[in-house]
Amino acid sequence: MQDIIDAIGGFVWGPFTLILLVGTGIYLTIRLGFLQVRALPYALKLAFSPSKQDKKSKGDISHFQALSTQMAATIGTGNIVGVATAVILGGPGAVFWMWVTALVGMATKYAEAILAVKYRVENSRGEMSGGPMYYLEKGLKQKWLAILFALFGAVAAFGIGNTVQSKAVSDALNDTFSIPAWSTGIILTILTGLVIIGGIKSIGRVTAFFVPFMALFYILGGLFILFMNIDIVPAAINLIFTDAFTAQAAGGGVLGTVIRYGVARGVFSNEAGLGSAPIAAAAAKTDYPGRQALVSMTQVFIDTIIVCSITGITIVMADLAGTGIEGGSLTNASFTFFLGDLGNIIVTLAIAFFAFSTLISWSYYGEKCFSYLFNSDNLVPYYRVFFVIVVFFGAIAQLDLVWGIADIFNALMAIPNLIGLLGLSGVVVYETRKFMKVREEEKEQERVEKAGRA
Repeated sequence: MQDIIDAIGGFVWGPFTLILLVGTGIYLTIRLGFLQVRALPYALKLAFSPSKQDKKSKGDISHFQALSTQMAATIGTGNIVGVATAVILGGPGAVFWMWVTALVGMATKYAEAILAVKYRVENSRGEMSGGPMYYLEKGLKQKWLAILFALFGAVAAFGIGNTVQSKAVSDALNDTFSIPAWSTGIILTILTGLVIIGGIKSIGRVTAFFVPFMALFYILGGLFILFMNIDIVPAAINLIFTDAFTAQAAGGGVLGTVIRYGVARGVFSNEAGLGSAPIAAAAAKTDYPGRQALVSMTQVFIDTIIVCSITGITIVMADLAGTGIEGGSLTNASFTFFLGDLGNIIVTLAIAFFAFSTLISWSYYGEKCFSYLFNSDNLVPYYRVFFVIVVFFGAIAQLDLVWGIADIFNALMAIPNLIGLLGLSGVVVYETRKFMKVREEEKEQERVEKAGRA
């Protein structure tokens, strides 16, 4: 069975999907005039200091809560286990290709969010519903693609967003603190149920608290390692760049392997192109689709350019790549190499916090796909109950095939979504120009107000 899953995974993550993912990002980057670089300072400011224009806008949660929900879903095991796996299988150069994927992925994430807000609808409960299934149906007029995406998304939530995460938590806590898997499973099940029963508003409040804390905790630990070993940081970065094109170090083998695992793990980490994050973006209070899209774009920057970079550089610095240590253990070993037992504790707690936040965010993604498939919000409570039950079994089961299956469904989600982004790229450009015109008027007004105060 593992051989079959590996074969399917190799096919769906083959050249076609990788070219489609990166190619879509490059195409959007060019059409938007490198917006992800030009507008990043304003986007970061907007993400952390809410716009006064949005207070009375339609939506369920704030810009920051929407961003936190997206980051909660993406800052997970992919940042620790995924980066480690990329380095093991692709060599240090895979980190470089994760960076490339993130750079163009910011444009992809921007486009996803702008379409999600533009084509969102209000459901029977007065909540916003949006995402690829809606812009594929309402924008591209291809409902069959919308149904395919919703089907893949509803099922994928139990892999990438559920069992993979609960298993990661139980393994980490068992290895470090000898906590039995069944105990972790029970606690995770209860906590997940308490949070997701309140829907997106509850999830938004919890992630807005959890995400800054957990990200800062891990980032500070990593930065401390880099600062205390600053003399070998340049050599580590140099190895990442040289191996990206030569594939001589670790298990790189051939250039195609380095690129494949760098891109695949980059996408697994930041989910740009998968179509998951725009489901949360659609719930945001915003007056223009472009404003929330800029906020959503920053998630890729924080997730991959900052968090994944710390993991990747630390691993390369520890010179542990290719030693046979697999998964999160490689990151754990790298942090422990520099910080002793404290490094072990940092990585263990980071996995626990990251994975739990991913659980609750993906429950929302899954239920939105599920409600779209059955055209009913009344069935959502049953989906939530089943999702919570699976959390427990994920924590105690042997899930050797789960990573491979999760990778497959990631690709299956991405394909219809990317078709939608390419087909609706003209709408993305139009909405961007419209918002940028509004933004210029706002800047002029801000200058006048500032001059008046002076």
